[in-house]
Amino acid sequence: MDAQPDHLLVVDDDREIRALLAERLAAAGYRVSTAQDGAEMRKALGRAAVDLIVLDLNLPKEDGLALCRELRTTSAIPIIMLTARGEPIDRVLGLEMGADDYLAKPFEPRELLARIRSVLRRTRALPSNMEPLDARRARFSDWTLDFEHRHLIDPAGRTVVLSGAEFRLLRVLVDHANRVLSREQLLALGAVRQGEDRAIDLQVSRLRQKLGDDPRSPSLVKTVRSEGYVLASPVILE
Repeated sequence: MDAQPDHLLVVDDDREIRALLAERLAAAGYRVSTAQDGAEMRKALGRAAVDLIVLDLNLPKEDGLALCRELRTTSAIPIIMLTARGEPIDRVLGLEMGADDYLAKPFEPRELLARIRSVLRRTRALPSNMEPLDARRARFSDWTLDFEHRHLIDPAGRTVVLSGAEFRLLRVLVDHANRVLSREQLLALGAVRQGEDRAIDLQVSRLRQKLGDDPRSPSLVKTVRSEGYVLASPVILE
């Protein structure tokens, strides 16, 4: 039996953009659904499984950032955010809310196609050790990492949204708790991607901030000089 085409959901309040993207993506072999706002997006997600969401940032009522945050509390569906804004802060906010990629309008449809293929390929190429397997979550030092929904729950029970990069890094550190991992090992295990290894210090810094870990004297994600990083905590898998 032939494999079913990937199902994409385009969420944009501009009818012409929705129609154009639906046409171009369908021509590229994808199954495409569209929605004009958050309410229609939820209905579409309730009707059928979706492999990737193309989400406009500037939506009426509920903007793309709010919807991205909501999606990340319940789903690991890859998200590519679209926006007409050009400020770097918007890109940072989108990625911090858990988007997997970001594309500023105006853009060429073929560039979006390339981003979609890259995100889908990247998502499916995660090492097997990053799959949930028998565990759905991990508990460490009163924190909980939810593997299914790709977010953290802090000691007070509040949800902490992780970007894709932060989730990958923390997942690998949790999987290898109390073992020092070098930059090369983090790269091989999928904690960072090719080309991102030089930014590992920044990723660790952002992760420590999410964990409330004192950067001057971290107690959870520790630096071992000349060796690498380690999650210094017992981990309970559930």
